[in-house]
Amino acid sequence: MTFETKVMGHRGAAKIAPENTLAAMTAAAKTGVKWVEIDVTLAADGLVIFHDDTLDRCSNGTGLVKEKTLAELKSLDTGLWFDEAFANERIPTLVEALEHIQALGLSLNLEIKYEQEDIDSIVPAVMATLAEHWQDKSKLCISSFNEAVLVRVRSLDSELRLGQLYEEIPANWRETLANIQAFSLNCDHTLLKEETALAVKEAGYLLFCYTANDPELVTHHWSWGMDAVITDDPSIFFNSGLK
Repeated sequence: MTFETKVMGHRGAAKIAPENTLAAMTAAAKTGVKWVEIDVTLAADGLVIFHDDTLDRCSNGTGLVKEKTLAELKSLDTGLWFDEAFANERIPTLVEALEHIQALGLSLNLEIKYEQEDIDSIVPAVMATLAEHWQDKSKLCISSFNEAVLVRVRSLDSELRLGQLYEEIPANWRETLANIQAFSLNCDHTLLKEETALAVKEAGYLLFCYTANDPELVTHHWSWGMDAVITDDPSIFFNSGLK
């Protein structure tokens, strides 16, 4: 099994533009990347694209994202922290992100962020939004660190590509990936061992590694069978000769 690209943009293109914004998705597309990864999380009354639980790092707001309404989140600047050129960039809703990514001709790796008690709220909402606003399942992967999230996704859709996220891959990865009928295993490139990488490939799964921003850091990973690298700046890898 092969994958259609060797490079995915992380949170859009998080070294080029403020992460998880429409500007970051546009910046990713301009590098020539075909796939982007973004994070979806719960607000008080909807779904937004944001990585952290709190607003402090990537906006001029404070507090928990899940406690803010969409109107409150839309009032925040999520670009100025990165660079003045991105002042007045706003937190996108999931619908806005889906429409923008498809307009750019990109494919999507959508990571579902969660707190354990939120699974029954976020998964059905994400799936309903995708059903209405995403056109081509072959251009979509759903990923999460939480097996229960992916079990719930799989119960609602037997066809979607699912990626189990890990930092360090646990001993029971085979059981987990079989349980969710996974498409890929997505892991921290710094913690991946050759023996495990080879076993993942032997088991028939794709192997995606995050977040590498220097091609030299994953030189060995390609020989181990890594299918794609997830990076904050896809242009660095394209400039090194990857397509």
